[in-house]
Amino acid sequence: MGRTDLTPEQWAKLEPEWPGNSRHGHAYKPHLPVINGILWRLKTGAPWRDIPERYGPWETCWDRFTRWSRDGTWKRVLVALQVKEDAQGKIDWDGASLDSTSCKAHRAAVGARKQPAKLEKKGALNDEWLGISRGGRNSKIHVLTEGKRRPLAVLVSEGQASDPTYLLPLLDEVCIRRPGPGRPRKRPPMVRVDRAYGARKYRQQLRSRKIVCVCPERKDAKKARLKKGSRGGRPLKFDAEADKGRQVVECNINRLKDFRALATRYEKRGHQFLAVVHVACIVLWL
Repeated sequence: MGRTDLTPEQWAKLEPEWPGNSRHGHAYKPHLPVINGILWRLKTGAPWRDIPERYGPWETCWDRFTRWSRDGTWKRVLVALQVKEDAQGKIDWDGASLDSTSCKAHRAAVGARKQPAKLEKKGALNDEWLGISRGGRNSKIHVLTEGKRRPLAVLVSEGQASDPTYLLPLLDEVCIRRPGPGRPRKRPPMVRVDRAYGARKYRQQLRSRKIVCVCPERKDAKKARLKKGSRGGRPLKFDAEADKGRQVVECNINRLKDFRALATRYEKRGHQFLAVVHVACIVLWL
């Protein structure tokens, strides 16, 4: 058993979630060695062709990873794990925290088409989420984490994208169904964020969704308020004790970047890099 392979306990949780054989085409080869080969590649960041022979042909690993990234299988498996954990009351909704991180793009990630291929126009991809900022070509991953350092939702954007503009889209990604009747769980009661999200506009967006915003006051906002004197209003409420829990998202990002294929982007296509993020999230939920 390799260091990056799934343990028998982890595989027992995952085995019921994989798709079965379709009516057309050849049957799938056993999922376990193929998924272990995919994990080996994502953990090490090596080229697909260097996957060890014990996992089978590298073409099989690459084909299954790409196929499931196009049809949304990786995201569906991630949501299924979250539903199971929520049904057992193991998700810490009160400790939610939100932040983003940048991933530098390797030269192998450059050169994709600017417009999606015909087969991908059916999905929600509008670009490849690869931009140019001060650090060069990179992508940005936006993460909403629960209190146990596991991701509730992830989004990918261009590296030069502003963090707060993805606040609402990231919250919209949260949709955890309940085992019985009732609406799915879509929002945590409280979110801890840094000063980048501290503008009044974004505080109001969270307030409109009945989410408590734990964020220190921005220096420019404080300066403007004091300049107005009594007309500037009262200082914003800030729970310093609750803000200490914001480190959970930093720890979660560090754990995600243990996957070298995520810390450095090698995939040209946006849906493939998003699948890398989803696979890393699946392992963290195990």
